[in-house]
Amino acid sequence: MSEKVLEAWETKGRVYVRGLDGDYDLKEERRRIRALPRVLKTSQIPFKGGPRMFNKVILDPKYGGTQTIYLHMKVILPGTESQLHGHQNDALLYILDGSGFSTEDGVRYDWKAGDMVIVQAGVVHQHFCTSEVPARILIIKSKSLAMFANLTFQGLVTPANKESLPGWEGYKPED
Repeated sequence: MSEKVLEAWETKGRVYVRGLDGDYDLKEERRRIRALPRVLKTSQIPFKGGPRMFNKVILDPKYGGTQTIYLHMKVILPGTESQLHGHQNDALLYILDGSGFSTEDGVRYDWKAGDMVIVQAGVVHQHFCTSEVPARILIIKSKSLAMFANLTFQGLVTPANKESLPGWEGYKPED
């Protein structure tokens, strides 16, 4: 990933549909898209957040590679939970490590490494790690398409706990 791309990510606000300039035949846009990296070195993207839950945005439409997919990874420490929230886009959660459960409008759904969880649009949900190892979750959304359709409601009901978890002080997730 180039420094120029990383700098653009950090200085621009959210962009979900990018305008096109130039020829109507889109030749220049196709050249630009084809020149983008096909392999993203996710180890070069730092996790943010903590001390109980961490997040890394891997693919965002504002990065210029795709207009339809938003992809991020969450790491939730053992015995803790994510924020309670809702949004108007579906989300697919692929569980890489750990086990736990999610609640959607108060209904519990248990999961473990290797499972795919489908969070439907418009539900209030939260994710809990019940394993002895952190839960690593890859989250895939069509968020940009929902935003384009003006399905923009996204709300936080309860934020994630910001107190350090005893025994996990200073923890930093690995890729």
